[in-house]
Order: sequence, then structure tokens, then C-alpha cells
Amino acid sequence: MLDQLESNYDCANAGSDLHSLKQELEQFQGQAASSDNEQEEHRNRLENQIRFIENKCSIPSEHIPK
Repeated sequence: MLDQLESNYDCANAGSDLHSLKQELEQFQGQAASSDNEQEEHRNRLENQIRFIENKCSIPSEHIPK
């Protein structure tokens, strides 16, 4: 997960950042069979970061599995 995403995010990093975030989300979802609040918040932060980058950098959204 990225530390901070702000409005001045550099879209030149979008390809590698999205790849890393999506991999982390996949791994997290594979491990997290039970869903407590902390896990739910972590998943939500990952999904939000992915959507932020896609929106900010005009990248077509891919389906994020839940």
C-alpha cells in the first residue's frame, strides 16, 4: 500500500503503482478468509488507492474482485 496519495500524484508512476497495489490486494484477499474490521479497512484502503490512481490518471477501471 502506498503511504500517501495526494492531488499532485505523478501519473508517470501509475503503471507500477497500480500493478503493486493490485498484487497486494490479490494476496491480501487470498489470505483473509475471515474479515475483521482491520482487514476490511486495509482492503478498502487498497481499493480506494487503486480507484484514485485510475481516476486521477484517466486509466480505465478494471473490475476489482471482492
